[in-house]
Amino acid sequence: MSRRVIFIRNTLAVMIAAVVGGSYVYFRGADLPSAHAAAINAPLVASNSTPAAPAGPVVAAATDFSGIVERAGPAVVNISVTGKVRKVADDDGGNGNGLDPNDPFYEFFKHFGPQLQMPQQPRVMHGLGSGFIISQDGLILTNAHVVDGAQEVVVKLTDRREFKAKVLGIDKQSDIAVIRIDARNLPTVQIGDPTRVKVGEPVLAIGSPYGFDNTATAGIISAKSRSLPDDNYVPFIQTDVAVNPGNSGGPLFNLRGEVIGINSQIYSQTGGFQGLSFSIPIDVAMKVEQQLVQHGKVTRGRLGVSVQDLNQALSDSFGLKKAQGALVSSVEKGSPADKAGVQPGDVILGFNGHEIDHSVDLPTLVADTAPGSTKPLEVMRAGKVRILNVTVGEMKQASNEAPASKAEKQGRLGLAVRPLDKDEQKQLGGQNGLLVEDASGPAAVAGIQSGDVILALNGTPVSSVAQLRKLAAEAGKNVALLVERGDEKIFVPLALN
Repeated sequence: MSRRVIFIRNTLAVMIAAVVGGSYVYFRGADLPSAHAAAINAPLVASNSTPAAPAGPVVAAATDFSGIVERAGPAVVNISVTGKVRKVADDDGGNGNGLDPNDPFYEFFKHFGPQLQMPQQPRVMHGLGSGFIISQDGLILTNAHVVDGAQEVVVKLTDRREFKAKVLGIDKQSDIAVIRIDARNLPTVQIGDPTRVKVGEPVLAIGSPYGFDNTATAGIISAKSRSLPDDNYVPFIQTDVAVNPGNSGGPLFNLRGEVIGINSQIYSQTGGFQGLSFSIPIDVAMKVEQQLVQHGKVTRGRLGVSVQDLNQALSDSFGLKKAQGALVSSVEKGSPADKAGVQPGDVILGFNGHEIDHSVDLPTLVADTAPGSTKPLEVMRAGKVRILNVTVGEMKQASNEAPASKAEKQGRLGLAVRPLDKDEQKQLGGQNGLLVEDASGPAAVAGIQSGDVILALNGTPVSSVAQLRKLAAEAGKNVALLVERGDEKIFVPLALN
């Protein structure tokens, strides 16, 4: 074989090896931390020294969250709820978001948990969510929408113990709820500082997506202080962590194993995860938790203004050097802001010594201010900065105290009943009974509906509400109701609390 042929073959072999080897290093290096990837993909430098022995294959070093899962996982709980199904408006298309399909936020699937299964009969909601223990004596944080309207809340731990929980209070505006179970020496999470997190930082979520308990998913922080439609109070942490129905109320951890947020919402066109999830910063949640535990409700300050972010065009038109602050779009007449002299078109740059960078910063700061206190407000108007003193008002909202459940009001059976009138007795052949006006709790789970007639409990005929309650109070864990529906009579078993 000629020297020319040998040279060509050797040259081709070197070129092929370089192409294949270079491709291998590129793809593997792309999965590594930036410093490692840069070292791997750095250009080769010629050297006269003896070549070193070939190194083994490069392996990407993924972030190991196993230690966090092992330590904090036992403090993450599964929450199952039972309650009455809310009627969905016919014009809502069954989506439950109440938005017009042409609305740009129609596809924002807000409050992705709990995971619902809603049978037509009986009209009962069974939901799943997540939560985490913050005190050894059974205090648990979750989302308000997980337990709102629930008639029974059951908490399951990783050791398979189950407890019935009491809802201490909910705050719909921040979507935070506090519940308690009767237990001691429980594992707890460690609370972190969400103000220290950075975009791009790895984070971990633990929860019960679709009922799969203690599922861990990881990702990075995608953005901070994210403002969402109809949520002008919470500066959300945006991540790409995979969260799904059932994750709602579960914790978001940083690399130190500290909780920095509560998973609350996702953006989705399907109802499942599509790369955007939003968490409530834990500092916001803990302030709410303190008020709910102490007072059963949350008190917030208010100014009475509507604000928006500024883009470059708006900042230029208002004479700002950069796009920052909260642009006042409207002022409520007679509100604290109106009395202080705030006008539409003002740009609020600071409140009580705190700089306002994004519009979401303002309602967060004001809400944490005690109503009745007077604070300085720094505004830009007509190119000039001025200070206005505003006396903060109190935000009016529906009481978020956890009311007594319908099951408690309606006794152990969960029934709202009344005696039959004369006409109804005639229709039933003159017999006594109690007409069901509403069914919840054990009765609803058993399938009893409005319009049914309760004739007897455990074989004893009933004719008054007081008699039925007395018989139920003296019964054991299971009772049998004789129910008449239409032309049929049937015994219905009920499992009581």
